[in-house]
Amino acid sequence: MSKVTGIAIAASALFLLSGCKMDGKRHHGHADTAAIEKDIRGIETQWMADYAARDVDKLAGQYSDDAAIANPGAPLAADTAARRAALTQFVADPALKIEFASDRVMVAKSGDLVSSRGHYTMTSTDPATKKPKTETGSYLTVYKKQTDGSWKAVEDFITPGVPAAAPAQ
Repeated sequence: MSKVTGIAIAASALFLLSGCKMDGKRHHGHADTAAIEKDIRGIETQWMADYAARDVDKLAGQYSDDAAIANPGAPLAADTAARRAALTQFVADPALKIEFASDRVMVAKSGDLVSSRGHYTMTSTDPATKKPKTETGSYLTVYKKQTDGSWKAVEDFITPGVPAAAPAQ
């Protein structure tokens, strides 16, 4: 075997092996969707803790620079200033209590996009009565893998009403 052929074989082997395990989350050219789903569920658990702590900085840090938040009855918050203002106003409510959980997490085979659909229960101050009210609903959050390997929400949409039933697993 010539030296050039040996180098070509070695380079081909390295190329093939690199596709099998990239960033610790890939296997045989596809993303490790179970590991990514676990990561997203962990992020959402932390997100709920950030709401409980009313930590605007951590909440704002959950979003990419180009993300949008769509809350019922509020304008779309599609830039950093609008998101921060919406989050600041939201957590300033003394009655605020929010719980949410994913019913379905879908991970793209490429491992760079994830959607999380779930349900929530939220207590907040009713603007009309100035008394606490509790409502339920559904949400859909789309996450995108960032260049640093972190996951950030790029779309976060909330729909009030009876939450969608979780699909049978």
